Parts: sequence; structure tokens; C-alpha cells
Amino acid sequence: MSWASIDLNADLGEGFGRWRLTDDLALLSVVTSANVACGFHAGDAATMREVCGWAAERSVRIGAQVSYRDLAGFGRRAMEVPARELSAEVAYQIGALGIFAAAAGSRVSYVKPHGALYNRVVRDEEQAAAVVEGVLLADGRLPLLSLPGSALHTAAEKAGLPVITEGFADRAYTAEGTLVPRGQEGAVVTDEAAVVERSVGMARFGTVTTYCGRTIPMRPRSLCVHGDTPGAVELARRVRRGLTEAGVRVEAFG
Repeated sequence: MSWASIDLNADLGEGFGRWRLTDDLALLSVVTSANVACGFHAGDAATMREVCGWAAERSVRIGAQVSYRDLAGFGRRAMEVPARELSAEVAYQIGALGIFAAAAGSRVSYVKPHGALYNRVVRDEEQAAAVVEGVLLADGRLPLLSLPGSALHTAAEKAGLPVITEGFADRAYTAEGTLVPRGQEGAVVTDEAAVVERSVGMARFGTVTTYCGRTIPMRPRSLCVHGDTPGAVELARRVRRGLTEAGVRVEAFG
């Protein structure tokens, strides 16, 4: 069994002021869903407005990439945020992006945590529940992008929110199906051929090879290619081309 289609997402809008990290315009010609930074780990009002406009023009789905409030650490530092505060901050970020998506004639279609928050809600039930509460505060039916089997996945389903299982084309996996921490050597897969092979493997066969060489089940409905890695645009193009050549339709999730 294989997916007839798969969504391709990337993290966009990860700049601040005059500083730009991602080639948003180029990536929007490749991906079908855009995880737009909402100002807490990166991004600002002007950037959100610009990226939402570009995404709407290209019929790319807009997602809110919510994070801990950590501009200095790019949202990748572990933080202790009370659950009630976190839920309010998640709702705040979704609401801010929603203004610019609506102004562009589109809308926020899903939510994806970023960085340390994404990794935390794989196992932390309290923080996962807080993210879900934030989504309910902002818009009670928004889907959540999540690692399959995570605490966030469970909390979202319990609350009646749709869950879109996510895989990572360019990140290494542990034997448990979680992501290898970025500080560990080999956490980011840089070989283009390997990234394409892994992407096709997940989409067509529902498996991925882990950091330690084991093959584990991994059948995502959406596949992430990171926009902040060197050569990200060409890598995303190669992944999309590889999927298409393997008979997988690249299209936004239903």
C-alpha cells in the first residue's frame, strides 16, 4: 500500500526585519503547504503579510508555525512555559497570522509547532494539551501537523481535531520514530540522493531507515523539507521531482 498523493511542506517566513533566512518565493513554487513563522521564533508582521500574499497567489496552503517565545534561540531552546500561558501564546500566534492570510484572500489551514516545542510535545502530555487548547481558542477545527504516535497526536484526536501525520525528508530518525536531536552529528541528512530516496520510501512504502540502520514504519501524509538548510530550494525541487517520477502526486492534504 502507498499514498496516492503526499503534501510537501516547508518552514517559511523565518526572517526578522532586514534579515532573511529562507528563500520564500522560490520555495513557494515547489511546496504545497507553507509553515509560516508567527513572530515568536522568527518572522514579523511585514514578513507574515508578504509570505501570505505570495502563498495565496500560488494557491499554497498557509499554516501557522507556532513556537515558544524565543527569537534569540530560533525557538530551538528548551523552555519551561506554564500550560495556560502556552495555550494563550499559541492562540495569539494563530490569530496574528490569520489576519494576514485573510487579507491575502486565504486562511490559516493548519497548525504546526516549531523546534523545541515540536520535540517537547512528542512526549510531554501537558504541553501537548496546551497546544491543543491554543488551537481550540483560535479556531476549533484546525488540523495539527504531528509526528505519528506523539502526545500531540493523541491530545488532538481526543479533542476532535484532525491530525496530519508528518515525516521529515532531511532529518534522521531514532529507532523509536522520533527525530535525532539537532545537536547530534548526522541529525540533518545533507546528501541529496539520500533525501530523495527517503522521501520516496516514506511516500510509496511507508518506511524509513533510522540513524542506526533499522527500517521502521513511517507513513506520513505530509513531508517536510527544511527551508533553512543550505541548498534548500534545489533539494526541495529534487524531492518533488523524485516523488513525481515514483508515481506519487504532490498535492496539499485534503
